[in-house]
Amino acid sequence: MSNGKIRDFDEITSFLGDYGLFQILIMVLLSVSTMPAGYMGVIVVFVSDTPEHYCRSSNSSARNGTEWEQGNGFHERGSWMGPDSCSRYKLRENWTEKAAGFNDTEQCLDGWVFSTDKYTATIVSEWDLVCDNAWKVPFSTSFFFVGALIGSFISGHLSDRFGRKPVFFFTMILQTVTALIQVTSVSWVMFTILNCLRGLGQISNFVASLVLGSEMLSKSARVTYILLGHSLGFGFGYALLPLFAYFIRGWRMLLVAAALPGFLFIPMWCLIPESPRWLLQKGRVEEAELVIRKAAQWNRVPAPEVIFRAGDCLELMQNKDEEEQTYTYMDLMRTHNIRNITILGVFIWISVAMVYYGLSLNSSNLHGNIYLNCFISAAIDIAVYVATWLLIDRAPRPTLLFTTLMFCGIMLLIIKLVPEDMPIMFQVLALVGKIGVSAAYCFIYVFFTELMPTVVRNMGLGICATAARIGAIICPYLLYMGLYSKILPYIIFGTASIMAAAISMLLPDTRNSKLPDLLTQTKHIRRFSCCSKETLSTQPDATEGFKEVN
Repeated sequence: MSNGKIRDFDEITSFLGDYGLFQILIMVLLSVSTMPAGYMGVIVVFVSDTPEHYCRSSNSSARNGTEWEQGNGFHERGSWMGPDSCSRYKLRENWTEKAAGFNDTEQCLDGWVFSTDKYTATIVSEWDLVCDNAWKVPFSTSFFFVGALIGSFISGHLSDRFGRKPVFFFTMILQTVTALIQVTSVSWVMFTILNCLRGLGQISNFVASLVLGSEMLSKSARVTYILLGHSLGFGFGYALLPLFAYFIRGWRMLLVAAALPGFLFIPMWCLIPESPRWLLQKGRVEEAELVIRKAAQWNRVPAPEVIFRAGDCLELMQNKDEEEQTYTYMDLMRTHNIRNITILGVFIWISVAMVYYGLSLNSSNLHGNIYLNCFISAAIDIAVYVATWLLIDRAPRPTLLFTTLMFCGIMLLIIKLVPEDMPIMFQVLALVGKIGVSAAYCFIYVFFTELMPTVVRNMGLGICATAARIGAIICPYLLYMGLYSKILPYIIFGTASIMAAAISMLLPDTRNSKLPDLLTQTKHIRRFSCCSKETLSTQPDATEGFKEVN
């Protein structure tokens, strides 16, 4: 049977127009709702930052470390302080006397004193997550992305079963309530477990809002919403984070301030309807028609007497369900073309997510003011989202992806050539490199939506999104390696970015192409060989016929 289901829906509802009051309202509300997801994803930059610290003195006759700090200033060294922040000199009877040889050291058995120059408290200073316990910091961050991985995998199934709207609001509440409970954490273990739940809610809410908006908008409005509305909302949320953190220096109150705005979106339940596409797929035609008629009233356009006829749209939607039931994740490996797209997609998404979150979370390690660095990083994202929206229809898709990733990789590898006494140049190259990966990160959502055929599109994007979370899980440990080699994370990020750029050139161009519906319509990857023009001319065109090798 012909697969014109999605197009039929667009044709039937075309009388609504593209940018009426209803569409603008949906785009604005859902875009604003992504702001909490924007700052919740990177709030760890401030919550888990490691302040400067030194060992606390153990001598009972000496003043404690905090009193000494108040009297002499944090950066004035006490006589017991060891050669690094994880050791101290052994003390004799007098606290000013070092052990024999002046180099006999021991571990910080009595804890640490942390600087309060930037923060009143972080989870590091509260639970002494330094030295032998320093591994717990990247672990808790990775556990957030483990939750995001689980959310990426299950959110699609939940929204298909229970509806886009209930999942959107449930995950918004989950993200908000989990953050508030996390404020009461009495141990690192409790904090880490709740971090996983917060990650699950964050990504599930982000994806639910993306799907809900996309399914209620026309094709042209959909691209504007994804790149300009949804992404900008995420970017503005990211930009609010350093503002919150600057005025709220304690990690618990910072989480409270980040969580509370989530409750402001609950009244949107009365304004945002369920996806009419999902209602049709479930056979709830009257409800779907009610949504469209309400949209027509908002847009002040007349609606047809009968919008969805049982003989066309409903039948097509029911057949769509029957077809989808015959496809599984194994079908992403069934044919040569879809297998190539899936494998290439998994590597590209892992690389892009790893580099993007690596550079975003590394704001605290850059030279200069951490709050300014974080704001500049967010401002780069916002500018890049707008630029990507302007360029997306002006350049071939693979070329655009290749250019952004190659630019990022080159900038990061150049950092190796920068002398250590030029930290400003180091910082500039890292932030400039983020321009490329930020563009790639928002662009791959559009590109792979166009590459995956309809019958496996949700599953294909789900696999790619899951792969992206694997990259995000890895990146905190790569940043942790920076304690031993400052340049090593950037070499890894730069190499991964360049490899992903090279692979992206194998992907077919989807600009101005119709969306494939069946596996047999999946486009060929591009092959670069020394074949003659005559040989190449006999190859089937990837943009015509969509024939594939089984």
